[in-house]
Amino acid sequence: MQGNLRKLVPKLKAMAASLNSLALAHASPRPCTPASHFASRSITHRPVGGVVSGGMRRLPVAAVGMVATMAMVGGPKSPMRSSGREPSTAIASLGQVRAAGGTASEVGRDGKDEPQTVVTPQWLHDRLESDTKIKVVDASWYMPNEKRDTLKEYKEGHIPGAVFFDLEKISDVTSDMPHMLPSEAAFEQAASALGIQNDDWLVVYDTKGLFSAARVWWMFRVFGHEKVWILDGGLPNWKASGFPTKSEGPQLLRGEEAVAAVQKVYSGKEVPKSQYKATLQPHLVWSVEQVKGNLQDKEVQVIDARGKPRFDGTVPEPRKGVRGGHIPGSKCVPFPEVLSPSGTLLTPEELGSKFKNAGVSTEGPIVASCGTGVTACILALALHRMGKQDVAVYDGSWTEWGSRSDTPVETNAPTAA
Repeated sequence: MQGNLRKLVPKLKAMAASLNSLALAHASPRPCTPASHFASRSITHRPVGGVVSGGMRRLPVAAVGMVATMAMVGGPKSPMRSSGREPSTAIASLGQVRAAGGTASEVGRDGKDEPQTVVTPQWLHDRLESDTKIKVVDASWYMPNEKRDTLKEYKEGHIPGAVFFDLEKISDVTSDMPHMLPSEAAFEQAASALGIQNDDWLVVYDTKGLFSAARVWWMFRVFGHEKVWILDGGLPNWKASGFPTKSEGPQLLRGEEAVAAVQKVYSGKEVPKSQYKATLQPHLVWSVEQVKGNLQDKEVQVIDARGKPRFDGTVPEPRKGVRGGHIPGSKCVPFPEVLSPSGTLLTPEELGSKFKNAGVSTEGPIVASCGTGVTACILALALHRMGKQDVAVYDGSWTEWGSRSDTPVETNAPTAA
């Protein structure tokens, strides 16, 4: 059998070369980026590298079978033998053949190139006018002490076609905690009012670069929306790339309509049938009771996105009545550490070093916390880029934990002599 396979290799290689040339002749000049799959179950860490450069194109079914066969018998350096993964798809590029094991670029069901975690301004600009299934969401939000009007700023200038998502008001309005996750029914009505459908590809951004956009990215994932990405570097990067903003459009009022829809749901008023279906993914959101339970078994690592002084309890919390310090056993990973000076997300390799230096293992389960559940989502986004797609966020975060009398607190504050 082995001898017969050796005889077949030259023929298979020749056939693969012909198919490869044919694919390249018809390949799109637009490069693809790696695919990202939002699994609703825990997955193991998988490196993001190993993508073949150049224009890629999915081969016909017959060609895929032929190249996959070659991958299996092509010797000790074949993708299957070197990686231990069974190839699911074969992709040809620049005379090279490589099996796709979740790290190579894939094409979505509508023929669009599916990106990984974040997209560049150029990627979005190239598709914005031609693809009606790509929706842009302005998720800008500021701390209360900044005293800025997000809706006013959105109306004065936003990415063309973007709708405004008010994360402060599209929330559980019955909670005394800030911007807690809304109910499925409320989120459905908000998304529907924004003109968003379940099969839309969403690109979320904010005006700071990468801040509150991560929270809205996480919210859509929590409610089962798989096709959602972050505009890397946000509006500042969009403008720096020379792309325009607009202050008009039929979508200007959708943000206010979404807020009104949420209020109707919580007040028990009649609402129209939603065009959007929300399906809660409970593994992505944690409650205070889950965090308390984890103090005993310590099965899940807790990471905190706040700055070190707040984590240590050496400076007062910005909200009254909230103690300083951190959840016992948690690790501090200040969210600016995972961003570049220009506000873009670091590379997977750089991110890996950051988490390792903070004493965080990316092999085990993780839940992220912060002040109010906003910047914790940046850590979840960073880990998602590294291939870890099951990171949960403690929704109430430190504002809830630090204000309760039944939750223990650790500090690293120096003791008085």
